[in-house]
Amino acid sequence: MTAKKHPVKRIFTIYLPIILILLFALGPYLWTFISSITQEKELYRPDFRFFPEHPTTENYVRLFSKLNFAANMADSFIVALTTAFVGLFLTVPASYSFSRYNFRGRKYLLMQFLVINMFPIMLLIIPLFIMMKVLNIMDTYFALIIAYSTFTIPFSTWMMTSFFNAVPTDLDKAAQIDGCSRFGAMVRVIIPVVMPGIFSTGIYIFITSWNEYLYAAILTNSRVRTIPIALQNMIGEYQIEWGLLTAGGVLSALPVIVLFFFIQKQLISGMTAGAVKG
Repeated sequence: MTAKKHPVKRIFTIYLPIILILLFALGPYLWTFISSITQEKELYRPDFRFFPEHPTTENYVRLFSKLNFAANMADSFIVALTTAFVGLFLTVPASYSFSRYNFRGRKYLLMQFLVINMFPIMLLIIPLFIMMKVLNIMDTYFALIIAYSTFTIPFSTWMMTSFFNAVPTDLDKAAQIDGCSRFGAMVRVIIPVVMPGIFSTGIYIFITSWNEYLYAAILTNSRVRTIPIALQNMIGEYQIEWGLLTAGGVLSALPVIVLFFFIQKQLISGMTAGAVKG
C-alpha cells in the first residue's frame, strides 16, 4: 500500500512544485515571445487566445527596418562589453591586493566599497552630469562607461576579493619559491584558479550595464541610444506599440540567455567558490 502511495507523494511534493515554479519564472518570458509573434490587431481582440491564429515575424521586421534596432543593440554591446573589460582590468589587481596584502585602512576601504552600493545610483546623476558636461563627453560611449563603472567596480571588487580569499596563500608562496615574482604568481598561478570568479564578475558587470536605464536616459540623447532607451521610446503618451515592445524585449533578453547558456558552469562554480574560504 505504501509502495503505491510513494509515486503520488513524489508528484505532489517534488514534481508539481517544480513545475509551478518553472511556470511562474518562465511564464512572463513565454507570454512576451507569444505577443511578439502576434499581429497587432490580434492583440486587442475580445476573445482570449493563448497562441496567435496566424504567427508572424512582422514585429521583428519593423523593429529593424523602421526603428534601426540593430544600432541600439550595437550601442548596448559596445558599452556593456567595454565596461566589463574596464571593470575586470581594475577589479582583479585591486581585489588581489585586498586579499593578499595587509595595509593600513584595508578593512575600512573594503567596507567603503560595500557602503557605496547601499546608496541609490541616482545620487550620482547630478555630479556625473556636470562632469560629463564640463568634459564635453555627453552622449558618448565614454560617458556611459565611466558612469557604469562608478557602481559596478565597487561591488565587483568586493566579489573578487572573496574569490581570491578562497585560494590558499600557499599557492603564492609555492610559485615564488619556483622563481615567480609576486606579479608573476598572480598572473600565472592565482588568476587561472579564480577564472570562474572572474567570469562571474564579468557577467555581473555586463548584465548590469546591459539593462541599465537611468544613466543612459540622462547622459545620452541621439548619438548613443542603448536598448532600454529604445524600448522606452516605444511607449507613447496615448498608445503603446505592444508588438514592437515585446519583440524588442525578446531580443534584449536573448544575448544574456545565450551568454548564460554557454558559460553556466563557470558562473555557478564562480558563485560557489566565493562562499568557501580556503
